[in-house]
Amino acid sequence: MTGSISTVFQARAGDYVYRDTSAVIRQLRPREPVYLFCADRLAQRAGQFLRGFPGTVSYAVKANPEARVLRTLVAAGISHFDVASLPEIRHVLTYHPRARLHFNNPVKAEEAIAEAYLQHGVRSFALDEFSELEKIKSVTRGDRGVLYTVRFKLAHDGAAYDFGSKFGAEPDKAVALLQAIAAAGARIAITFHPGSQCTDPAVYVRYLQAAADIIARAGVTPELINVGGGFPEYYLDTALPPLEHYFQAIAKTSQRCFSGNIPLMCEPGRGLVAAAVSLLARVIHVRDCGRSLFLNDGVYGGMLEQSVVDLRFPAQVWREGRPLPPGSASYHIFGPTCDPIDRLLRPAALPDHLQVGDHVEFGLLGAYGSATATSFNGFRSGTYLNVLQATDFY
Repeated sequence: MTGSISTVFQARAGDYVYRDTSAVIRQLRPREPVYLFCADRLAQRAGQFLRGFPGTVSYAVKANPEARVLRTLVAAGISHFDVASLPEIRHVLTYHPRARLHFNNPVKAEEAIAEAYLQHGVRSFALDEFSELEKIKSVTRGDRGVLYTVRFKLAHDGAAYDFGSKFGAEPDKAVALLQAIAAAGARIAITFHPGSQCTDPAVYVRYLQAAADIIARAGVTPELINVGGGFPEYYLDTALPPLEHYFQAIAKTSQRCFSGNIPLMCEPGRGLVAAAVSLLARVIHVRDCGRSLFLNDGVYGGMLEQSVVDLRFPAQVWREGRPLPPGSASYHIFGPTCDPIDRLLRPAALPDHLQVGDHVEFGLLGAYGSATATSFNGFRSGTYLNVLQATDFY
């Protein structure tokens, strides 16, 4: 990156805040890819979840563990965090020592459970089979203050990722697990995950109805039902109902199935943080009569998802800090590495006659962008900058 960080806006702890993307380009002329973070946009979405979801909101740290993301969420009022590893646990506690942590990776090494329980005070663990149950019981020595959360699965329906392909007990096994936990006198919870980028609120209804059946068959009363994540973001060519429709469907089904007597929790990742971050990449080469663009970031960097899932990210092209009007020219987008799979799945519609030095800003990269970036070929995209105003892509 060239230039120096200089702006009239300044946040606490030496974090500078640029006015917008144009200011970043004009003042820094970045040669490396950078992530642009808008704290206000994240705080607004956090408020939407906290006000609208009929229960506790627990952030899925895997979506984006960036420090400024965690600080913003804590300031917005989120104190529960879904963590999947010891590094995530240690990381969250750095920014929120009193955070309520839920170790909801269903498969954990015994030493990970031990450190989480003994050193970090974690008292909430997910599981989906008996060997994991015994592992947790052994490490915690039957501590009745531990919350055992049984994760179940149903057939995949209406989501970009099928989490049930890797995790989750079949309903019959979930019944047996709940009964075994109850027999041990331990605290009980139940959870599911409808899959990332769930496009239909009815999927949550189906899962909650299944949870009610499992609970009734087990003859137990859990102290918590975790509806997982899956709350979607509004990518290009995606027709989705408003987020509030998801909350309403969950609330109504909970009332109908449980009379509203069992507390609810959700663990959003994508739906919470995606819109708060964009990725600013630079055109480094143009070929094929101007129809193929090589950028300084790609699928080995912040755009991994665009190589495995058919999600289309909105884009804005900038030239010398000026936004170019939307265009309909079709471009094949390649990343900077020597691997031919470093390309976006689908062509992108951008303005005509793009040139080396132009910047392409991709929106909705707050989830699974920097969090999944690699350093393959020595390329690494991990620099964050703060902006006061996020780009409006629509």
